[in-house]
Amino acid sequence: MKRLDGKVALISGTARGRGRAAAVRFAAEGALVVGGDLRHEEAVETQRLIAREGGIALTPGPLDVTDEDSVRAWVGEAADAFGGIDIVHADAGAVRSGMTGRRPCEDFACALRAGLESVRLTVRAAWPHLKRTRGCVLTVGFAAGPAGSLAGSRTAGAELTALTRRIAAEGAPYGIRAHCVGPRPSDRPDDVLHAAVLLASGEAAPITGADPVMGGGRSAVPPGARS
Repeated sequence: MKRLDGKVALISGTARGRGRAAAVRFAAEGALVVGGDLRHEEAVETQRLIAREGGIALTPGPLDVTDEDSVRAWVGEAADAFGGIDIVHADAGAVRSGMTGRRPCEDFACALRAGLESVRLTVRAAWPHLKRTRGCVLTVGFAAGPAGSLAGSRTAGAELTALTRRIAAEGAPYGIRAHCVGPRPSDRPDDVLHAAVLLASGEAAPITGADPVMGGGRSAVPPGARS
């Protein structure tokens, strides 16, 4: 039995990059994936990749994660197609890559606000379904700030972690779990996906509010101590 067998996973930003990688990996673990992206044709190609590997995926239409009506319609189509939603994989960082139909953000602060709002909109729309399934929210943030700055990365990470913990606290009475799966600059993509799958699975049912540090301990070693 696969870790996510039969789970309905709502994944934003599936046209390319982290969103596409998450969609393919979750489907390989048995999830029924509902993808979405403003770059609709590229998101449909992700659906085809999943189908070629024997997985099941749906891409209802163009998704603007910063538009409430667009998000609500996406969530509704996912629930209608598969009877509910078990997992929300919300990528706040996708907004920085132009994943919005509104005026593009010109600086990191704007992108951060839009990214966090995209997470709020997605979770709010999916909340009634997550309550019924005692589901799981996975938030994915900004790998780095402006020009890869450490300060920008820390700001983004702190904001997203705080939001995720609020979701975990509000969801606890309903059995909804929430985790922030980074990434930090030191995290490797495969490590982030491994953590996401584990935290979304039933094996992690007692855990909520996690913000795991990946990277094989690299970030725990002081720079001066490295050989």
